[in-house]
Amino acid sequence: MEAKQVKTAEDARKLIEERQIKYVKVGVFDVDGIMRGKYMHKDKFLSSLNGGFGFCDVVLGWDSNDQLYDSAKFTGWHTAYPDAPVRLLPDTCRELPMEEDTILFLGEFDGEAENVCPRAVLRRVLTRAADMGYRATAACEFEFFLFEETPHSVREKNYRDLKNITPGFYGYSMLRSSVQAEFYRDLLDLGEAMDFPIEGLHTETGPGVLEAAIGHDDALRAADKAALFKTFTKVLAQRSDWMATFMAKWSADWPGQSGHMHASLFGTEDGKSVFFDESKPYNMSDEMRWFVGGQQKLMPELLSMVACTVNSYSRLIPGFWAPTNATWGVENRTTALRVIPGSSKSQRVEYRIAAADINPYIALAACIGSGLWGIENKVEPTAAVVGNAYEQEFPAELTIPATLYEAAGRLRQSQAANDLFGVKFVEHYAQSREWEEREFRKAITDWELQRYFEII
Repeated sequence: MEAKQVKTAEDARKLIEERQIKYVKVGVFDVDGIMRGKYMHKDKFLSSLNGGFGFCDVVLGWDSNDQLYDSAKFTGWHTAYPDAPVRLLPDTCRELPMEEDTILFLGEFDGEAENVCPRAVLRRVLTRAADMGYRATAACEFEFFLFEETPHSVREKNYRDLKNITPGFYGYSMLRSSVQAEFYRDLLDLGEAMDFPIEGLHTETGPGVLEAAIGHDDALRAADKAALFKTFTKVLAQRSDWMATFMAKWSADWPGQSGHMHASLFGTEDGKSVFFDESKPYNMSDEMRWFVGGQQKLMPELLSMVACTVNSYSRLIPGFWAPTNATWGVENRTTALRVIPGSSKSQRVEYRIAAADINPYIALAACIGSGLWGIENKVEPTAAVVGNAYEQEFPAELTIPATLYEAAGRLRQSQAANDLFGVKFVEHYAQSREWEEREFRKAITDWELQRYFEII
């Protein structure tokens, strides 16, 4: 029995018994999109298939550096960090090509923890879509830089003078991809084996930077694929004595790394595209127009769910292939939202403001949730931008927050966000982003030392 055939708890039991698997790997994704998990003995796993298991809720109460939030209400020293229930998801079963005699399952937080669980937040948005008669599909694409470095070497170098796997620009390079063909093939094969198939893989403009487009799927499965892609691309790179980074912008000398999301809606009853109407301009149905209108309207309020790190905002500057206002256009790569006209199967909108550092669950919840809100309220977008959006002026309401702290504050105050994602999630997520920026403010950067040390 293959992992992709597992749909139910009984299927999981059958696979484990057939293969005589002794230890199973289980994982959950935290607020920052980091995969946390452990090996579980098969007896424990099998007993947890129906009733779930306990996972210390500290993983929802600390940051990407395992530092405890100082103002979280959901968990903290005041709750003594108890176990939170986790339900196993049999249909997320994956092969682990790099580990023999084991398999991987994802879990999702349950009980009170479900309110702040990233995967559960997206699932609630998709339930809202289903209640409206829609099935949401999505796909993510990521740019990432590769280095001839190890976790030890980057720390020894203090993250300076890092050696990229290749020099120069070399976008869409057949030379680079052929010389490095073994890694490309390993990554493509890994995607097939672990059910995050890669539709396209090529070099981007910059030293050692690649772009991967992951195949589209129902939105929740698309988020699983994206989150697993990021995790196991880093695993594959490190097993090759390389490192991959998905930072939004790792160097001032190079453009940032995008994490664009493509989304579309289909009718749950007839299976037809909700976005496609060939009688309308650009084949955009009324629902698609309102969907884009909602995305545009709420983007400044939901930005912290998409631009989720302090570093995200270093990318959102003019002229570096990243949008700077909540704009939209048709086949326009200078805007935050790019409508892509096509057939009834391919008509979609690309949410281009996102970087590679996104938590796919939370970012897709913002992308799709804001569009659904737009349909519910029949929100009309502004006129489509024609030409270079960087050279045009826009109304103040289209200005996006300039910092993570400001963006988190906008999220707190957003009535739409609290309705779409839940008051408890918004409160917990906003405080986590405010914590992130407060941690940043403790740092003394190289720029400050170079600018002020002697002269001021």
